[in-house]
Parts: sequence; C-alpha cells; structure tokens
Amino acid sequence: MIDETDRNQDEELELPLFNLSSITTATQNFSVDNKLGEGGFGPVYRGKLEDGREIAVKRLSISSGQGLEELKNEIKLIVKLQHRNLVKLLGCCVQGEEKLLVYEYMPNKSLDFFIFDQQQGKLLDWSKRFQIICGIARGLLYLHQDSRLRVIHRDLKAGNVLLDNELNPKISDFGLARIFGGDQIEERTNRIIGTYGYMAPEYAFNGLFSIKSDVFSFGILVLEIVSGKKNRGFHKENQGLTLIGHAWTLHQEGSSFGLLDQHLRESNHNLKQVLRCIHVGLLCVQQSQVDRPSMSSVVMMLGSECELPQPKQPGYFTEMASPKGDNSSTKHESSSMNYMSITLFEAR
Repeated sequence: MIDETDRNQDEELELPLFNLSSITTATQNFSVDNKLGEGGFGPVYRGKLEDGREIAVKRLSISSGQGLEELKNEIKLIVKLQHRNLVKLLGCCVQGEEKLLVYEYMPNKSLDFFIFDQQQGKLLDWSKRFQIICGIARGLLYLHQDSRLRVIHRDLKAGNVLLDNELNPKISDFGLARIFGGDQIEERTNRIIGTYGYMAPEYAFNGLFSIKSDVFSFGILVLEIVSGKKNRGFHKENQGLTLIGHAWTLHQEGSSFGLLDQHLRESNHNLKQVLRCIHVGLLCVQQSQVDRPSMSSVVMMLGSECELPQPKQPGYFTEMASPKGDNSSTKHESSSMNYMSITLFEAR
C-alpha cells in the first residue's frame, strides 16, 4: 500500500505512477542478471512490463546521498523537457523506502561502453561518432536555450549519454541539474558535486556554474569521442599531460589528426570534419568561461565550414594534484589542475 504521505508526494510529481509490485515483477525482483550498471545515485535495471514494453529502472540507493528532493528535481525537469536527444522518462514509483524512476530502455547502453572499449569502439566509425557529437550538441542547446526552461545539466559525461537502437545519443540523469531564470547567467554553490575529469575550472575551484560549465563538459566529451581515450587517468601514460593538454599540443604542432582513435585511422573518414571537431572541442575547454562558445555557436560551427577562431590555452593542461574528497560516492581519481589542488569535493 502507498501511504498518504507517499500519495501526496506522487501527486506533486505529475507523472504516471508505477506500482512497486509491477516494477519488481518486470525486473525479476531487481535480479543481478538484469542490472545494467550503477551510477552515483544507485543501480539501474532492465525490465519488461506486462504490456511488453522494455524499461530501465533507476533504483535510488539509500546511501547515495540523493534524497526525495533530488528525485523530484529530476522528475520535474524531464517531464517538462521533450527532445529527441534527451532520454524519455515514462514514470516513477515512490513507495515506502523505494524511490524509482522508470525510463525508456536504451538497448545500446551508454556512450562510455563503446568509446572506451577496444572491441566495442570498432563499431563506431567516424560518421557515427560525428552523428553522436552533433546529437549531444543539439540536446544541450535545447536545455540551454530552446526549451521552456533554461537548464544546466552539471553532470554531462560519457556515462550519462545513452544510445538507442540506431546509436542516436540521448542525454540522461538530471539529478544534479539546475533551472535558471530568464535573466540568470550563473550561480555559485558551496556543494561541488559532479564527475572528476568533466568539471569546468570555475566550478571546481569556486563553485561557479553556468551554461559555459556545461560547454566545458561537452568539449571533454568531444575529445573523448574523437580519441577513444578517457580524460581521467590519461596523464599517467602521457608525461603528465591530460587528454586536453595532449589535444592542445597536437593542435599547436599542426598534427591534430594524431588524436584520432587508432581504430579509425585506416578507415575512410572526413579529415576536415575530424579536425573541425577537435578544434571545436578545444574552443569549448578554454580556461576562461568567457572565451568558450555558446551551444548555439557550437551547433553552427559543427554544421558549417565557417572559419573557426583559434582556441586559447585550455584549463587542466597538466595533471598536478589529487583531490581529497568528502562524502564521495565514487572512487577518487587524480583530478586535472592548473598548478592548484582541490579539496572538499563530492564526486560521482
């Protein structure tokens, strides 16, 4: 039974409600065999409803740090956001200790499953990777500018980009997202939460986030998609340079093509398109948020042959320090710094 408190909470969510028993049946009692993965806020399970629909169920972990407010935040945001490059939320279940979000099932899992895997990476040729880059850009532009809300995602990363049957990208996980007012440009927080390797410098150092901090994360994603390498940990095999620093160095030497994933170098690809994506990625990861382009400019640059401005030196050029986390929900890895260190993080 759903108690009165839960019922009142459900009414506030304005979303189709699923009964816990139906979700339990669909996931075979949250069977390990049906587990798709685990994010910072809890595991995700594959399920099949009685009507045949396949679903993905995000099960909020009690120890995750995400409470009912964060859950409501994610629900309210996704209900109001409709775009082909955003994941579709089908419903929710808030019953007793259980807090569940029910999404459309993405059969190809998340982007990181492909681009960081030696075998799976071969399935993404350049044209598909370019399609994914452009799709993520359009989804982010919608969040920042074209939706009824102005939304800052705050946790854009390869693991939060899901792929459908045709490998079209869909941005997911809005638990950390913030809505900005019409005239609002940026906001400051004392609680820095996100994922190491994707956080913009002004957010990591000063808790300042804006649409330009999302742009920075997008730039990291572009460089990862092109190279097939993770930004986090890249320095360990590359003389202290981060993936950003490596891309910047190659760009300065006029040899950006060297960043391209090894799997793609022997295949047919659009060289101009590859170099353009790397260039746009470097524009997005510039140290100063003022220098970074808006997502509307990014979409235009990706879809045209207009001349691009030269990027300035990026943030996180070298990896200098390891942060000391606080209340972390993921394992700490060294974080890219520009001759500074970070403390008191909450990582995902």
